[in-house]
Amino acid sequence: MKMKASFPQTVDQWFKNILQRPALAVTVSVLWLIVIGWIAYGWNLGNFGLVDETEPLFAEASRQMLITGDWITPYFNGETRFDKPALIYWCQAIAYAIMGVNEWGARIPSALAAMGTIGLAFYTVHWSLARQDELEQVSRPARRYLTAGLAATIMALTPEMIAWGRIGVSDMLLTGCIASALLCFFLGYAGNSQSLANSKLPNIWYLACYVLVAGGILTKGPVGIVLPAIVIGAFVIYQGKLIQVWREMKVLLGIGIILLLSIPWYALVIWRNGWNYINSFFGYHNIERFTEVVNGHSAPWYFYFLVVLLGFAPYSVYLPAAIVRLKLWQRSHWLSQERSQQLSLFACIWFLSVFIFFTIAVTKLPSYVLPLMPAAAILVALLWSDFIGEGETQKRSPASKSFFWSAWVNVAFLSALAIALWQVTKLVGYDPAAPNLYNRIQELGLPILGGIIWLLTAIFIAACIINRSWQGIINANLLGFIAFFIVVLMPALLVMDQQRQLPLRELSVMISQVKQSNEEVIMLGFKKPTVVFYSHQLVKYLSSSEEVVDYIHKETTKPVKAASILLLAEQDRFVAMDLQPEEYQHLSSKGAYYLTRVAVKKIKNQKLDISLNSQ
Repeated sequence: MKMKASFPQTVDQWFKNILQRPALAVTVSVLWLIVIGWIAYGWNLGNFGLVDETEPLFAEASRQMLITGDWITPYFNGETRFDKPALIYWCQAIAYAIMGVNEWGARIPSALAAMGTIGLAFYTVHWSLARQDELEQVSRPARRYLTAGLAATIMALTPEMIAWGRIGVSDMLLTGCIASALLCFFLGYAGNSQSLANSKLPNIWYLACYVLVAGGILTKGPVGIVLPAIVIGAFVIYQGKLIQVWREMKVLLGIGIILLLSIPWYALVIWRNGWNYINSFFGYHNIERFTEVVNGHSAPWYFYFLVVLLGFAPYSVYLPAAIVRLKLWQRSHWLSQERSQQLSLFACIWFLSVFIFFTIAVTKLPSYVLPLMPAAAILVALLWSDFIGEGETQKRSPASKSFFWSAWVNVAFLSALAIALWQVTKLVGYDPAAPNLYNRIQELGLPILGGIIWLLTAIFIAACIINRSWQGIINANLLGFIAFFIVVLMPALLVMDQQRQLPLRELSVMISQVKQSNEEVIMLGFKKPTVVFYSHQLVKYLSSSEEVVDYIHKETTKPVKAASILLLAEQDRFVAMDLQPEEYQHLSSKGAYYLTRVAVKKIKNQKLDISLNSQ
């Protein structure tokens, strides 16, 4: 028993020795942020290919910017791409110039945005708790560093943050800009002294907020300013400080800074493309996405409850307790608090504002609520700060009823997750693009391992509840997630890449090698933008065999006839064309895909009649 008791005591003593040296404590904190950032976002980042459908659209548009030198108008596959503004493309193109045109270059902007947000969140939580210690005239360095570290770790190790922080699209960059802008606002708001009240310029944190808002506008458009404005507006109105904070922030000057940084690119792209850009970006991709269902992305009103439950798992079960604990209905309590002690209130309003905004929006996607994940992590970490003390007594202090029952829900949730993993083959559907995917995952035993990890975590949490070891609960959730990520999730991602994306990458490389002059590349029956990125060729998408036949008819009537086309199709689609052996050359087959060269001149007219029934 003495040996068992000595280990935690040794750890506590080691931790106290670090805290006695502030420089060492800061160094260890930075190293910890780097470690968790690398695990979540750096490890194997470039070791699997781009994921269809969205990621290669961004990656290829950025590659085109780099090779053409046109940094104003994004292009994909020879056509303008007005879906998103230019900042993500600029970041990826710069990364390509430094790291080469590869998966690392496409994804490193997202990874750095995630890690930067996590670092700023750590600083903000630590700063707020340090000010609390000053107000209460106590010194609790362990509570400060552990709570800040917990907020950063939860933020890093959530499914939603990991998913979008490891993929080369604009969502994490937008979240980094919005979340960092809101954290800078709070630091400016909470640290604003009377001596700066009459200054002609806002404080440095407010200035940083304005710059980051401009970054958000250049990343995804109006939402980059709308979301921060809603959150900050709701917060100061709740406090009854709208006019006071307006004056502190020098909002008109701030708007000028935002316009100065963001408008030039919009002016240039509109000058070049006119109403085509205005209608596509502002009309279709902003107004219509909020007011109408776009691209079939509709969902019921409770959609984001499920997204937060799973995307912020396993910590999401504690969010109700973290919000109820704040007692928002007791406004007088918050009005009496020092500004620096309103971080939990600010995080709560941040979370609720983003959640409600996108619940109202008609078009719904899981990535839309990514900007609320940093707020959720701060809320849960501050909930746990009550049990992070300098001694064993506080660690085992009584928990509120909401926290106590949330812990038991945690046990039930993880147990259900374990059972779902053991039944995963019955829950998922057949994937024609990777017919052996789920069998391969099952052969590796990944669902069984994942279920065991979460079931053991649930059992350990139940034991912690019984023993009133509250810190053990969050430690179990974090360690369980890390184990699941390393042992199950990462190998599963690599298998998915091998089964779904590797065949297309290999065929894309072959296309770039065998393509002849004037020969076009046709993709039949599906759209996989990765082929454009990896082959560096323009690809024509045709949905049916009949369209391919019509296209070949047109080729035969052109003054300069192409001798052949390269056809990439799934096996059943190719067979439906009913071509004779002398009319095509089979080049390769990988996975579910066939690559063939179809000789245009050899196909007889009577062979070009394909009925709908042949498909």
